[in-house]
Amino acid sequence: MLDPILQLLVQNGYLDEASAQEIQDVSKTEGKPIRRLVIDQEILSEDDLLALMAADQNTEAIDLANMTLETDVTDAIPASTARMYNVFPVAYDDTSVTLATFDFVDPRISDEMLFTLSKEVRFVFAREADVMARISQYYGDANESVADMIKQLGEGMTDDDTLTGANVNDIASMESAANSSAIIRFVNLVLYQGVVDRAADIHIEPFENDFKIRYRVDGALYAMKAPDVKMAPAIISRIKILANLNISERRVPQDGRIALTVAGKPVDLRVSCLPTAHGESVVMRILDQSATSLDLENVGLPEDVYEQVTMDVEKPNGIFIVTGPTGSGKTTTLYSILRRINTIDTKLLTAEEPVEYNVDGIVQVPIDPKAGNTFAKVLRAFLRQDPDVMMIGEIRDLETAEIAIQAALTGHFVFSTLHTNDAAGAVTRFVDMNVAPYLLSSTLEGVLGQRLVRTCCKDCKTPYEPDDETLERIEMTRDQIGGRPFYFGKGCKTCNGTGYKGRKAVVEYLRMSNPLRELVNNRAPTLILREKARELGMRTMREHGIQAILDGYTTVDEVLRYT
Repeated sequence: MLDPILQLLVQNGYLDEASAQEIQDVSKTEGKPIRRLVIDQEILSEDDLLALMAADQNTEAIDLANMTLETDVTDAIPASTARMYNVFPVAYDDTSVTLATFDFVDPRISDEMLFTLSKEVRFVFAREADVMARISQYYGDANESVADMIKQLGEGMTDDDTLTGANVNDIASMESAANSSAIIRFVNLVLYQGVVDRAADIHIEPFENDFKIRYRVDGALYAMKAPDVKMAPAIISRIKILANLNISERRVPQDGRIALTVAGKPVDLRVSCLPTAHGESVVMRILDQSATSLDLENVGLPEDVYEQVTMDVEKPNGIFIVTGPTGSGKTTTLYSILRRINTIDTKLLTAEEPVEYNVDGIVQVPIDPKAGNTFAKVLRAFLRQDPDVMMIGEIRDLETAEIAIQAALTGHFVFSTLHTNDAAGAVTRFVDMNVAPYLLSSTLEGVLGQRLVRTCCKDCKTPYEPDDETLERIEMTRDQIGGRPFYFGKGCKTCNGTGYKGRKAVVEYLRMSNPLRELVNNRAPTLILREKARELGMRTMREHGIQAILDGYTTVDEVLRYT
């Protein structure tokens, strides 16, 4: 199904179906808006595209930059609505409001605005830069205004008897509370804040006398202002409605997904509800594909590791493992590799629980144990699908491991992940699963171990000369650092006072060779394998982390914490 903008361009003769599909594929792959690709490829200028969209919607395109606005125009909509949906009010009265936007508005979003604003909503089109400039001009700094709105909304909602008095055992009452305009606006704010802060997860946790909303940003949790604990059931019910979950079921865990557009970005949220003593704990994993680069060059591998990995994954058969704890970027690394080898002459299949990234050209199968769709069952089916490459979300048991090895022995290349502390530990994990060492040594090609360390904020990064105690902690001498400064972040507005902004992978690559295969056959322990791999040239994660310190990317505390 083509995007509405592409459909419009095809209908008006600016594109043919094949070219439109190609643009849509590029948009999915690169995470760029279709509107921006159309303008960048000079198919139409921005003004001409806006005029075409306006004519299609029976409205008009305006010059927002030179438009004179009423002084109280911002009162027409809450700032949260303006930022969430990238719209700006240009006119309003008691019954209607006219909003300027630069993209087609999803009918569901239009209906939601109609409900929350309690007015008829009309849209006009304006240049993207003009809409964003007006939002910034009239609604102030994003972080400050969102924090203020959350505080005001949280305090205001606690006085609403309709909401705080909702009976959790009365489904109609809970549904009514969850669909109230105040709750919708508040949940939208929570989601908006999570996306603009580039959070990986949003945690919503009710306790007996407290209600916590926390974001995981760059691996660390940060709390935000939350309303009274009485509001928790209505807020959680709203999230469950968005995720198509049963709001009357609060005794068993539930999982769902939410697909929506936040601040002009398509965002996918994986929702997990867990019953607790004081209500349901909800965790939402944010899968913002536009914020994730799936290019292997951008993963951050050292040059020598990058060259070795790119050579090994081109082999016709074998097993390649990425290892590390939850949230260390294993899936992103694997997909970056798959995208690299995803060519027209290669059949790629993946089995995941759940599918995290949608990539054209790769057949992706979600694992659902409840329906009997286990990793082992899907892998057996894969072997009848004539694949060249298979990716298994995780090898957890002997049955899955044996099928993966059998696939590698019969001419397929298999990618997967394991949860171990380092690369050498992945080898012994297979042996612990009772995989025959001779089978493992004959199929395993390489193990990439990785961690994500937070990087120093560029706006407040400060050099300092490390003292002797610091050097002792990382087992280095002054001669080895060669007078280079170390860095730390003092904390500023950009990084919310943490001193860190963004993350970088530190890795180690255990590349299988004949000496290592011999050790595997002899059931050598992890320590022996690691030392042999180092002897053969492997740099450990700690060594890569120390290099990142010397290059000014991260701090001593981060490297010692994760390696």
